[in-house]
Amino acid sequence: MTQAARAGEDRTAEQPLQPVILGADIGVYALARSFHEQYGVTSIVVAGAALGPVQHSRIVEHEIVADGHDPRQLVDRLLEVARRLPDRRLLLMANSDWLVRVVVEHRDELEASYVVPFLSAELLARISDKATFAQICADLDISVPRTIVQSFGADEPDVAVDLEYPLIAKAASSADYQDVEFEGKKKVFEIASPDELAALWASLRAAGYAGRFVVQELVPGDDTQMRSVTAYVDQRGEMTLACCAHVLLEEHTPSGLGNPAAMITYRDDAMLEQARRFLVSTGYVGFANFDVKVDPRTGAFRFFEVNPRIGRNNYYVSAAGANPTRFVVEDRVEGRAVPPVVVDREVLYSILPHRLLLRYVRDPQLAARVRGLIATRATAHPLRYRRDLSPRRRFYVLAAAVNQIRKFRRWYPEPTDTGF
Repeated sequence: MTQAARAGEDRTAEQPLQPVILGADIGVYALARSFHEQYGVTSIVVAGAALGPVQHSRIVEHEIVADGHDPRQLVDRLLEVARRLPDRRLLLMANSDWLVRVVVEHRDELEASYVVPFLSAELLARISDKATFAQICADLDISVPRTIVQSFGADEPDVAVDLEYPLIAKAASSADYQDVEFEGKKKVFEIASPDELAALWASLRAAGYAGRFVVQELVPGDDTQMRSVTAYVDQRGEMTLACCAHVLLEEHTPSGLGNPAAMITYRDDAMLEQARRFLVSTGYVGFANFDVKVDPRTGAFRFFEVNPRIGRNNYYVSAAGANPTRFVVEDRVEGRAVPPVVVDREVLYSILPHRLLLRYVRDPQLAARVRGLIATRATAHPLRYRRDLSPRRRFYVLAAAVNQIRKFRRWYPEPTDTGF
């Protein structure tokens, strides 16, 4: 932390907390809800539009910029907000990879006014790249799918791929992939043959993509083999929050593939220990969210990636009884050490109608757990906040549920053994 940032914290020690969040998706609303539940504050949301999840909400104030994809406009608006609110303790949050990068790259400008609870630019570059992430994990004896890297610079040849098909292909850095457009673009590709892989490479080159893609072995098993880990590491380097969830179903639209849509929180110390090892060994600070899959052939955890943020589905942590905003506020705003918490309460987190979810949970024991949690009302939906359910909000939540049914009918009409 810079000297100016420390002076700013001292100066605002007794001032009211004001969260400021970049973005406008369901994860941003979930963060705003958690801040409201914990501290009774409204959050300022800075984005290019007031999208459905945050629209007509009583717990957010909107700051709309002309181009929500222009880093300079976002940073300038953040600085303008800070000038208007000199009497507030401003805590800056972001919940997508490219927005985290914007914040980190402009840290020197922002830290004079904001608490910026993110990792360094150097570490962000290392861990946000799936290829580098895989190498770090290998060095720490954390299992990952076998990974081959394809670069797309000038005159880069196609690398030899000696993996068994079908295989998985995805951008090494989602931030680099953010603004690339081409027909058939997806977040994650299942590749059935060498010809399909060659066609993908050709599309990426034609679109002017200059980053890297990773090609990985396909770990078998459907969505229910996936796990999510959310953690917070404080300024002392201690993991003070750890929560994991058993994924039941992921989204299956091309742009949302791999985002969990329903999960059950639980405790798995072995998985959390591997996440802790990664975070502590790399010198990580702030929130982190890991995507993990249990390999049904061996029962081993296969770590896929770490997101340098709290994650889109962060409300599962609050729902399980550990409001994550408390950990960052007490650590970075109030400068207090928080005793470590490992969440062990079981809750069903879902953005789906329960009947739709149960169509896709094929394991009888897992389905029985889901029904039991529904029966005891141990459930949570991030948008169903009783203190923020105006008629327009109620209509949006209902419409979103209907839209989920339509999306699954189109993109994933029946469960498969691989989740593709």
